[in-house]
Amino acid sequence: MAIIDQPSATGSKDTVHRERGTEPADRAPKRSAVGEITGWMRGYVRRHPVASLETVGGQCVLGLRAIQYLIIDIVRLRFPFVEFIRQSAFMASASAMPTVFVAVPIGMTLSIQFALLAGQVGATSMAGAASGLAVIRQGAPMVAALLMASAAGSAICADLGSRKIRDEIDAMEVMGLSVIQRLVVPRLAAAILVGVSLTGIVCFVGFFSGYLFNTFVQNGTPGTFVSTFASFATVGDFYLTMIKAVVFGAIVAIVACHKGLNTRGGPAGVANAVNATVVASIILLMVVNVGFTQLYVLLFPRTGF
Repeated sequence: MAIIDQPSATGSKDTVHRERGTEPADRAPKRSAVGEITGWMRGYVRRHPVASLETVGGQCVLGLRAIQYLIIDIVRLRFPFVEFIRQSAFMASASAMPTVFVAVPIGMTLSIQFALLAGQVGATSMAGAASGLAVIRQGAPMVAALLMASAAGSAICADLGSRKIRDEIDAMEVMGLSVIQRLVVPRLAAAILVGVSLTGIVCFVGFFSGYLFNTFVQNGTPGTFVSTFASFATVGDFYLTMIKAVVFGAIVAIVACHKGLNTRGGPAGVANAVNATVVASIILLMVVNVGFTQLYVLLFPRTGF
């Protein structure tokens, strides 16, 4: 009776490893810590640009579709005013008081810094114009947008992310309902309205706090503070601030909605999406603010004092 040679267990394992292109654990080359870190960095560099482009592209598409639905709903008188009012009240209640509390020290800090600089160059009367213009042009829209991103944006992302992991978003799509029209559009309109309102509040509170600090703490002249500000401030500065407020509010809403609607991984994924919303919103707001400021300087240059 012929005896058929059976491959040993070791031989079969070696065959499997050869077919898979791997090495057994006892003969696999050990990678150093530097090699592990280098491999991870190379993989991260390859993956990160692709993920960034996908995220930015998704946010642009979501923003364009939301604006399209917003215009169509307003023209056809189908705009969800009840949800819009509810979202506006929620965002205002979450962002109003923190914004006011941040605007007060911002106005005082700018007044201190510009008063010291003006005193060094012998132009103490220009402190009002410098601090007031800084609050209106840069401080007000940025403070309002950052507080909205950290308070309202995180709440929007958490709400939509929770709906996503509970399959409510998928259920709406199965029923033929537009998620963008029902959920994103009211939040976009509410964020724009609240952003403009908060920017106006920060303008007033920041300028008034700087005025009080300059008058009663730094012994400045009230009339000089107001007159210098009125001499250098223009209507274009206010227009620029309002345009920034509209764009910043839209950015916060779009980023938060995009992160919330693309949440994965259960409750931990919701937490990661909220964190990513705040970080991405702040970075994008800073970049857009630089672009707006430089564009305004190029289009409307100041020829003299």
